[in-house]
Amino acid sequence: MTSAPQSPLDAIFAALADPTRRAILTMLLEDDMAVTDVAAPFAMSLAAISKHLAVLAEAGLIAQEKRGRVKWCKLEPEAMRAAAVWMRGFGQVDPIDLDAFERFLESELSQPPAD
Repeated sequence: MTSAPQSPLDAIFAALADPTRRAILTMLLEDDMAVTDVAAPFAMSLAAISKHLAVLAEAGLIAQEKRGRVKWCKLEPEAMRAAAVWMRGFGQVDPIDLDAFERFLESELSQPPAD
């Protein structure tokens, strides 16, 4: 059985569902980063981080580019617009405040991971 193609909104919410990917987005709020620098704080292989980055890139939440031998990642904040518009449709979500979103992500990351 073949699965139906994922909508852009589904891809964004699926990408945001993982705490590692949310942590990566928080890191990229500060500045563009090399893939090896993104991987440094995590206790997982570079291949595993690369898979997380691929999910974020496929959802349009980050962009990746090669500069010389180094692959760089940068946040694409406009990609969250579709998710924000969808949530606002329920009338219970204020317009997206990236500063508040960053504080939320930082508080999430300060909690020990659930194993």
